[in-house]
Amino acid sequence: MSTANGDRGDEAGYGDRPAAGDEPRVVVRDRRRIDPQTGEIRPPVVDEESATGGPADQGPANAPSPTEQPAAQSTPAESDAESGNLRAQLDERTNDLLRLTAEYANYRKRVERDREAVQANAKAAVVTELLSVLDDVERAAAHGDLTGAFKAVAEKLVATLQRSGLTPFGESGEVFDPSVHEAVQHDTSPDVSGPTVTAVLRRGYRFGDRVVRAALVGVTDHEPALHGTPPVESTEPTATPPGGQPGFTEPGPANGNLGSGHDGTH
Repeated sequence: MSTANGDRGDEAGYGDRPAAGDEPRVVVRDRRRIDPQTGEIRPPVVDEESATGGPADQGPANAPSPTEQPAAQSTPAESDAESGNLRAQLDERTNDLLRLTAEYANYRKRVERDREAVQANAKAAVVTELLSVLDDVERAAAHGDLTGAFKAVAEKLVATLQRSGLTPFGESGEVFDPSVHEAVQHDTSPDVSGPTVTAVLRRGYRFGDRVVRAALVGVTDHEPALHGTPPVESTEPTATPPGGQPGFTEPGPANGNLGSGHDGTH
């Protein structure tokens, strides 16, 4: 019976079990490539079982094949050189990105400035065409013809143009400025200290910082007062010679030696 049981045990494979004292041995190998104590790179270690073609050859499916060669190990100097190269490339790319960002910001500012300039030019062109209308409104107001509905429309037009940036200039008493004033009359007077606007024939206008039309003005320069006493004419009567008219002197002999030469004797 024991033999039968033993045969059954052998047939079932129970006879292959190792004994309690024959458990598999656990081996721990240090496969770190860098020595933790010295910091140096260790040479590749070849397992004994791999060298003898033992069970180590039967590794997992994702293990590298024997034909694959391990990557070449780099030295610390090569690692530092590679790090420096990567850092230089990173700095170059960063500088390129900063330069592109600055160029794009400048481009946006330039486009915005050009757009504002185009709008200002268009507004200035329209306002310039309306200056003659403003001149007519001003002349009508000066003659007292600006009344009723026409006055309301004129005031609204002037207010709208001023909100758009139109500013009139040219008043009597201003200092003459040839960049904004056009002199058509000139006079002198001791009452002014320098070239002064004393008459405004036509107003000038600015649109923003631009002069769209100069003012036609009359200018008076300073005339210094006369110093000293003016000459006084003499009021004494002129002596009348005997037998003659006042202020008239009879011609005498040109030479004293000819005083008795009237009788023709020599």
